[in-house]
Amino acid sequence: MDVEHHRVGLSRTELHVVTAGAGDPVMLFHGWPQSWHEWRKIAPRLAARYRLVMPDLPGLGDSSRPVGGYDKRTLAGDLLELCDRLGLASFHLVGHDWGGPTAFALACRAPERIRTLTILDVTIPGIGPDISQGGRRWHHAFHMTPELPEALVQGRERVYLSWFYDAFSWRKGAIEPADIDEYVRCYSQPGALTSGFEYYRNIPQDRIDNKAILDSGFRLRMPVLALGGAREESRGRGEEPLESLRLIADHVQGGAIPDSGHFVAEEQPDLLATRLLDFFAAH
Repeated sequence: MDVEHHRVGLSRTELHVVTAGAGDPVMLFHGWPQSWHEWRKIAPRLAARYRLVMPDLPGLGDSSRPVGGYDKRTLAGDLLELCDRLGLASFHLVGHDWGGPTAFALACRAPERIRTLTILDVTIPGIGPDISQGGRRWHHAFHMTPELPEALVQGRERVYLSWFYDAFSWRKGAIEPADIDEYVRCYSQPGALTSGFEYYRNIPQDRIDNKAILDSGFRLRMPVLALGGAREESRGRGEEPLESLRLIADHVQGGAIPDSGHFVAEEQPDLLATRLLDFFAAH
């Protein structure tokens, strides 16, 4: 599969964007601690029928690192500006991990442009099941602590990030050493750790923003696919994305992906690609 790398300057940041394929556009938002590289296994199948747009989210990967503005409402504004710059009037939207709440915020901001919305293994802060599982996800509170995570992790990025790739995977080895090298390269860059932790530090604001959207009576009208890994460290987590999205979307389908942990696109790429292609084709 041939890919093209672009630098797209926006009002408050510059994004690294990878594109591939041709056809109707599909935007894919990665999660933490990853980059656009997380789509490498499913991209060849999707690109055979669609034009893929895979940005490194603001502050992550090889994109620039704004000083602030990591609440998902602000990030959605950045990514809507990216859509305008690329001429994407209507597209399918997929988000994993923090890419999920970011995609949700974009869908709420410009619902008329989203043909379908897919959320992978994450709940929406402030809507339905608690994204932090009442504190059971210890790293959320740690990452939200000012300055301390940077002080402890800097210089030990490979040790720290590798723990997540192992602990949150069901299929061990799905993220190979060369892939870890690429992720560590990104998160070892100046300011990258802080940018990543800022996604977590804005959870309180995300909860406020999303609860206000829910309380306003707003509904997502586009078809929504909500999938989670069935075999994550917290049993039953695979159904939580579906439970969360049902509270605010009218047409939701999904459930759990078998024999997968959190990193669905890397652990079950063939199954995920099939689900996405079927979903896109139906709408």
